[in-house]
Amino acid sequence: MILRPCRIDLERNPPALIDTVTVGKQPSGLSINRAGNLALIANRADNSVSVLRIAGKKVTLVDTVAIGEQVAHVAFTPDGKRAIAGKFPGHKLAMLEVNAEKVSYAKQDIPVGLWPYNFGITPDGKLAISADNGNSGRSDGHVDTVSVIDLEANPPRLIDKVVIGDAPEGLAISPTGTLAVALLLNGNDAAKNAWFYHRNGKVVSLRIDGKKVSKTGEIEVRGLPEGAVFSQDGRYLYVGNFNDEDISILRVDGDRLVDTGKSLKLPGHPASMRGKTQ
Repeated sequence: MILRPCRIDLERNPPALIDTVTVGKQPSGLSINRAGNLALIANRADNSVSVLRIAGKKVTLVDTVAIGEQVAHVAFTPDGKRAIAGKFPGHKLAMLEVNAEKVSYAKQDIPVGLWPYNFGITPDGKLAISADNGNSGRSDGHVDTVSVIDLEANPPRLIDKVVIGDAPEGLAISPTGTLAVALLLNGNDAAKNAWFYHRNGKVVSLRIDGKKVSKTGEIEVRGLPEGAVFSQDGRYLYVGNFNDEDISILRVDGDRLVDTGKSLKLPGHPASMRGKTQ
């Protein structure tokens, strides 16, 4: 089935759907460059990335880049000259070159941990961090990792892995570039009689010091945390808890997180969250 991402006019009151664009099968990840004139969409069931031109309020499909296997996410580097696509079943990140509207894949891949589902790029473009979901994207009670990629190296390369816990799915990097967080499913997606089942998930805090990434702590949130976004000043983190239909509000204290005890109730299940374009 071919799906159609929606184009929404935020200047209207209330915001309104103005168009749809036909891309590949199962579009799962989307990234818009800082210039705001190009978007990439990862077509998970189509093994491809769609390239979309943004001109004012007109969005047009201009190309499709074959990746050769399932891609779960895609993200531009801050300078807009490269992009990264997550090859979920291949346990690799694919490097894409971007020249104006031409996006090319020269089959340059970086091996990371098992089942990389989400990843982020630091605001200075020097590092990428992938959440290695493990176990085909499900909890299993065993520890998993985040992988650290040096994007300044030529070619870019894996430089470290940090063990963090069971099934990191969501990942976000602070606008300050000094802190990242990974969201652990922590058995929330398992049967309640499974030995590794836990009612609540966790958020792991990761300090970024140059090219060194280290775990600084973890904090419990609610059921099945999947999406996370920092406030624009990096002082707060908002975590969407899919099972509980709410958002946990956490305060950033240096390189750690503090539970404010406050939450925001939602009318549905939050599966993804997005902040300002990098």
